[in-house]
Amino acid sequence: MSEKDYYEILGITRNAKDSEIKKAYKRLAIKFHPDRNLGNKKAENKFKEIKQAYEILSNKQKRSAYDQYGHSAFEQDNINNATDFSDIFGDVFGDIFGGTRSHKSNRGNDLKYAINISLEEAVKGVTKEIKIPFLKTCINCKGTGSQGSLQNCYTCNGHGQIQMRQGFFTVQQTCPNCHGRGSLIKNLCFICKGKGKVEKYKILSIKIPSGINTGDRIKLNGEGDLGNNGAPSGDLYIEIRIKKHPLFIREENNLFCELPINFSIAALGGNLDIPTFNGFIKIKIPPETQTGKIFRLRNKGIKSIRDNIIGDLLCKVIVETPVNLNDKQKIILYNLGKTFIKVDSYKNTPKYKKFLNNIKLFFDNLKN
Repeated sequence: MSEKDYYEILGITRNAKDSEIKKAYKRLAIKFHPDRNLGNKKAENKFKEIKQAYEILSNKQKRSAYDQYGHSAFEQDNINNATDFSDIFGDVFGDIFGGTRSHKSNRGNDLKYAINISLEEAVKGVTKEIKIPFLKTCINCKGTGSQGSLQNCYTCNGHGQIQMRQGFFTVQQTCPNCHGRGSLIKNLCFICKGKGKVEKYKILSIKIPSGINTGDRIKLNGEGDLGNNGAPSGDLYIEIRIKKHPLFIREENNLFCELPINFSIAALGGNLDIPTFNGFIKIKIPPETQTGKIFRLRNKGIKSIRDNIIGDLLCKVIVETPVNLNDKQKIILYNLGKTFIKVDSYKNTPKYKKFLNNIKLFFDNLKN
């Protein structure tokens, strides 16, 4: 490559702004582009000069080095001088001078599969077999989609690209008929209907680790849809959904449950067996326990799948009003209720006393 001054090549001054460098490059590149100068070796070499000058001067670091040391700054720098006319203009011209391009090899689509498991399975871990649909290369047409051989596209003559004249230069675009493949299907494959792929089912064994939660995903590499033209397959994501449990509600690694107790135990206290995932555990209900009281059982929840920290079990007390009373029970309760009324200052029912006081205050405020 010539050691000619890069500024001189682009016809600009040394204090030229970035916009001036780009404008000069655009003007000269159009003038000397090989598509406008077919077979002209001199124009092609000039185009290479222009390209290299722009690559140096449009980069702030390279331009600074060139201004200080000249061409010697890049003697060890492997600057790509190969003329790839499919991408020569970058952000200056975008894609309009694109060269011949092969049909892209696209990675296969990722797939998502939702699996419902019980809370017990989420806590302990489980292995599940799932049956999922996927796309497989059609055996009949070997993925071409054609019953028989493909034919060259009559629009681009098999090149996948077409050239169009726009003003004084040639624009090369992807063929709209074959979409860059260069070939067309004459007769559709009767198995895949021209798609080149058919839907099949496969059974996979999925190991679900303990502690997993709703919304967590398990990734299986390469178990998604097939890629195009030999590209890799996509991935399969197994999304976990935990079914509603009749006893527990899960929040992160904690478990919640309601603990109904009769008013006798609530008043006098007692012992109750609480279910956990490791069997029953006995807790002591203290006397005068009220509805809404929460008992926290440390480390009786679920072990985290991420940091192995074990959550808690929280039991909310619900004092249950008795139903279906027999005559004897009704008499006992009636007599008990009468004793509450006789006790001075509502000693046995402080909440009711507070309620009555608030009623009195309410009406007093209305009078004022």
